[in-house]
Amino acid sequence: MIRVLTGKLVSKSPAEVCLDVGGVGYLLNIPLSTFDQLPEPGAETILQTHLHVREDALQLFGFHTTDELGMFRLLISVSGIGPRLALGILSGTSVTSLRDNLTSGHIPALTAVPGIGKKLAERMVMELRDKTGTPTGGDSQQPDPLTNVRAEAVLALLSLGYSRPAAEKAVRSVQESNATAEDLVKAALRLSSR
Repeated sequence: MIRVLTGKLVSKSPAEVCLDVGGVGYLLNIPLSTFDQLPEPGAETILQTHLHVREDALQLFGFHTTDELGMFRLLISVSGIGPRLALGILSGTSVTSLRDNLTSGHIPALTAVPGIGKKLAERMVMELRDKTGTPTGGDSQQPDPLTNVRAEAVLALLSLGYSRPAAEKAVRSVQESNATAEDLVKAALRLSSR
């Protein structure tokens, strides 16, 4: 697999670059965050890469930092997110912001990114929350554990057929300080059956 390319930047656009490495021109798809960091054509540059193999094509994706590459790989591991959508997501938000929103389960912030709907945002949080680490703000900005429990309870109620407003209202109405997501769901179900 091609992991890093170092060479002369032949051309660049917001969506792709051509990099001359030892006389061979590599075409790499890039996010806007990488485009913003690139030097002018003719300068030497290094790009972290991901080689995406499909039945009908080999595609190279280039990133200015290993953080961008790592987040790209996490994104494409989610069902429903392909390489093009992952690039679009990285072009619409910073890696730091995306990581913080995934870790804290902040669905509205995720759906504000072009290409991410509510269901996909919920799937991303469920699949990537534990893989993205802690928010970059440090302990002072780390979300309240109860917030994560509430988010899980809301997702569980959504899967049971509740609308989002009804699920959020039900979870808010049974706030218990040491409750698990399961406790909140059970309490919300008891309340709604009255």
